[in-house]
Amino acid sequence: MKHRLVAGLAALGALTLPASAADMNGGYGYGYAQPAAPMSWTGFHIGANAGYSWGTAGIYSPGGFLGGLQAGYNWQFAGSPFVAGLETDIAWTGINEGAYSVNYIGTVRARLGFAFERFLAYGTAGLAYGAGQYEVAGLSNDQTHTGWTLGLGGEFALDRNWSARAEYLYVDLGSSTYSSLTGPASLGFDGNIIRGGVNYRF
Repeated sequence: MKHRLVAGLAALGALTLPASAADMNGGYGYGYAQPAAPMSWTGFHIGANAGYSWGTAGIYSPGGFLGGLQAGYNWQFAGSPFVAGLETDIAWTGINEGAYSVNYIGTVRARLGFAFERFLAYGTAGLAYGAGQYEVAGLSNDQTHTGWTLGLGGEFALDRNWSARAEYLYVDLGSSTYSSLTGPASLGFDGNIIRGGVNYRF
C-alpha cells in the first residue's frame, strides 16, 4: 500500500512539474514584462503659451503680458539624442507705453535640441513679425513689422502626449514709419519675451 502511495505521488509530481516550470518561465505571461518603448520626441505638437515681454521702441520702453498658440513638428534622429524641428506661433499682446503699442507678435522658427530622455533642451532662431500702433491726439496709425528672433528653452514630457515648457526669445521687429498729427515717426520694437506653455504631442 505504501509503495502504491509513493508511486502515485511521484507520478503526480511528474505531471505538475512541467506546468510549474512553464509558469516560472513566463509560459502563461506572468513572469515576463515587455520593455517600455524608448522616449521619442518625433511628431506633431500643438499648444498654448503665456508670458511677459519688455523692450524699446524709439523713446518708449513698452512692456506687457502676452499669450497665444503654437504648433510644430520635431524629428529625433534614430538612436541619437539630437532633435530638430520647426515651429510657428502667434501671441496677442498688451505691450505698450505712451503713444506706442504692439498688438501681436508671431514667429516661424527652426529648433535644434538635445534630449535627456524626458527633458529637451533647445536653441531656436527664425523670422519674427508683428503689428504696432502709434496713437497721437486720438488718431492712430498701424504698421506691420518683420524681423528676426533668437532664443533658447527647455521642454519636459509629462507623459506620452503632454509636455510643459519654458522659453526665452529675443525679438527684433525692425522699424516702420508711422504717420501722425505731429509728423512721421520711425519706430520698431525690439525686446525680450519670457513665457511658459504646454503642448499636446501626437
